[in-house]
Amino acid sequence: MIRLSLIGIGTGNPEHVTLAAVRALNAADLILLPRKGEAKSDLVDLRRLLCRNLLEEPARSRVVEFDLPRREARADYLGAVDAWHEAIAAVWAELMESHLPEGGRVAMLIWGDPSLYDSSLRIAERLRSCMKSATGRAVEVDLKVEIVPGITSLQVLTAAHRIPLNALAEPVQITTGRRLRERGWPDDAASVAVMLDGGGAFQALPPEGLYIWWGAYLGMDKQSLLDGWLAEVAPSIVERRAALRERHGWIMDIYLLARTPLLPSQPNSPIDTAGE
Repeated sequence: MIRLSLIGIGTGNPEHVTLAAVRALNAADLILLPRKGEAKSDLVDLRRLLCRNLLEEPARSRVVEFDLPRREARADYLGAVDAWHEAIAAVWAELMESHLPEGGRVAMLIWGDPSLYDSSLRIAERLRSCMKSATGRAVEVDLKVEIVPGITSLQVLTAAHRIPLNALAEPVQITTGRRLRERGWPDDAASVAVMLDGGGAFQALPPEGLYIWWGAYLGMDKQSLLDGWLAEVAPSIVERRAALRERHGWIMDIYLLARTPLLPSQPNSPIDTAGE
């Protein structure tokens, strides 16, 4: 039997890792760490650091790194993602069969939380068929998936800006940059949280009356924040984002937009921190 634990590890601050995550990590026989290329080495570096600092008996757990398959750039976005997930599941299955042929506990350290705009759960759903193919066995693979929740980038964003996620008694929608560009402001949403934005999707919206709270590298030493009326700060966010990406080789950022104040005192004096 394979027991796969998808462990949320927060967004870059080791202090955000929960006690439940530490227990699950130490229970693992095999810990798989994905590498996403040299430009995003910070992500695997943090996972390595967590393993070094949190494993109580390092010799007990085998830590194995692997190169994450690349997603094809093609017009059929959902088809490309589907093929990408299948390729990742096949790599997971190979590694589990190679290192735990008799079964055991496997841990994956998931940035943020496995439930929020992360594909690990969907990839895990494909594992049974991929493992069956990898082993050549006729019987179904005995696989149990467990989730250890983690602190999300949205939580870190709102905490850093000292705001709630929603206006009083008003709905909030979480969406992606691609959907925001295609569909504009969602119906019946007083505030909109935007994730997975390739850059500046907020520029597709009429800026009048919109306030934005933006953050990049949330939870990390190089965390950068900006907020203000969208019409005034949009160019600064675009410029800051480009400069940070150039400096670090990669960027992860999200933002919250609202039509109404999120606190009685909002909007307040804008926050502007550049990070280092």
